[in-house]
Amino acid sequence: MTAPSTAPAPPHRGGRWIQQWDPEDETFWNETGEKVAKRNLFFSVLSEHIGFSIWTMWSVLVLFMGPEYGLTPADKFLLTSLVTLVGAVVRVPYTFAIAIFGGRNWTIVSAALLLVPTVAAFTVMEPGTSFNTLLLIGLLAGIGGGNFASSMTNINAFFPLRKKGWALGLNAGGGNIGVPVIQLVALAIIGASGGPRVLLGIYIPLIVVAAVLAALFMDNIASVKNDTGAAKDAVKDAHTWIMSFLYIGTFGSFIGYSFAFGQVLTNQFGRTPLEAAYVTFIGPLLGSLIRPLGGWLADKYGGAKITLYNYVGMGVATAILIGASMEKSLALFTVAFVALFVLTGLGNGSTFKMIPGIFQAKALAKGLEGEAAAAYGRRLSGASMGLIGAVGALGGVGINLAFRQSFLSYGSGTGAFVAFLAFYGACFVVTWAVYLRRSAARSQAASTASEAKPQLSYAEV
Repeated sequence: MTAPSTAPAPPHRGGRWIQQWDPEDETFWNETGEKVAKRNLFFSVLSEHIGFSIWTMWSVLVLFMGPEYGLTPADKFLLTSLVTLVGAVVRVPYTFAIAIFGGRNWTIVSAALLLVPTVAAFTVMEPGTSFNTLLLIGLLAGIGGGNFASSMTNINAFFPLRKKGWALGLNAGGGNIGVPVIQLVALAIIGASGGPRVLLGIYIPLIVVAAVLAALFMDNIASVKNDTGAAKDAVKDAHTWIMSFLYIGTFGSFIGYSFAFGQVLTNQFGRTPLEAAYVTFIGPLLGSLIRPLGGWLADKYGGAKITLYNYVGMGVATAILIGASMEKSLALFTVAFVALFVLTGLGNGSTFKMIPGIFQAKALAKGLEGEAAAAYGRRLSGASMGLIGAVGALGGVGINLAFRQSFLSYGSGTGAFVAFLAFYGACFVVTWAVYLRRSAARSQAASTASEAKPQLSYAEV
C-alpha cells in the first residue's frame, strides 16, 4: 500500500521551485502531481517543437536555393550534415543545463536562443551570399537540436516510471512534429511563390511566444540538482553506449532522412522543389505522430521486444527502397520511404522507453526497493538520456554524408541504402543479444534456482 504523501502541493504557476516531488507516490500523483506534470509537459512540447523546426529549417531552405545560389547537390548535403552535427553535439550540455538552471528557467533560455539562427538566416538568405556564410549561419541553427535533450531530461523527472514511455513518447513526438510542420509551411510559401524570408519571418514571433509561455506556466524541480557523479556513472555504464548505438538506428534515421528526403527526390528523381515539398512532409509527420504509440507499446509489451521487431520492419522497408531506387520507381520509392519514416518513429518511442527501464532493472538487481530504486533509475536514466540523444542524432550526420558520397560515386542514393540496411541488421543483432537472449537465459536460470534473488532482466524494459 502506498504511504500518504507528505509533499506539499506544487505552485500553480510561475517560476517558483517545487521543493518536494515524488511521482512514484500514488497519492501525491493523483492529488496534485499529475496535473502539474501534464502542464509542464504541454509547454515543454511547444518549445521543443519550435526547436526542431528551427534545427531542420535548412532541410527546406535548400529547396528554395536554386541555380542562382551556385550550390551543388554535394554542397547542400554538406550543409545539412553540419547542421545535424551541431544539433547532436549541443545535446550534451543541454542535458545538464536542466540540473544547473532548472527546467522552467532553461526552457525560457533555450527557446529565446532560437532567435539567433532565425534572425541571422533572415538577414543573409539571398542569392550571392557565399557558401561559407551559409555554412556558418546553418551551424547556428544546430542549437535547435539541443532543445530535445533538455526537454526529455526535464520531463523524465516529472513522471513516474509506469508513465514514462507514454510521457517521453508524447514529448518527443510533439517535438519531432516540428519537422513536418516547417516543411508544410514551406510548401505553402513555395506554392504561393514566396521566398525563404517569409518562412523565417513566420517563426520569429512564434519563438517569442514559446519563451513567454514557458515563463508563465512551467516549474522547476528543486530535487533535480547538478550531479556530476551521475554523468560520470552514465558514461561508464555500457548500456549508455549500447542504447546510443540503437538510437542511431531509430532517431538518427528519422532526423537524417528528414534532412535528406527532399534532396534525394530532386537529385535522383528530378522533382522540382514544389513537387518534392508536396511529399517530404508526410514521412516526418507520420513518424512523429506514431512515436507516442511506440512508447505506449513499450510500456505494455516491453521496449526491447518492440525495438527488435521494429528493426525487422526497417530492414524490409530499406530493401524495398534499394529495389525501387535501382528500378527508378518513384511511386514505390516514396511509399517505402514513408513507411521507413513511420518505423523510425515507432522505434524512437520504444528505444527511449528502454532507458529508464534498464536502469530500474539494475536498481532492483542491486537489491534496491521502492523510492531508493526509483531514485537510482531516475538519476542514471536522466544523465544518460542526453548522451544517448546526442550520439543518436549523429546518425543523421552519417546518413547525409552517406547520401553525399553515394551521389558523388554512383549518381543515386542506392549505395547509401545498402549501407543503412547492413546497419539495421547490426542493430537487430545487438538488441536480441543484449536485451532478449541474455534475459531469457537469466529467467530460465532463475526459475530453477533454490532461493529467490533479484535477477537482472531486460526483457520487459
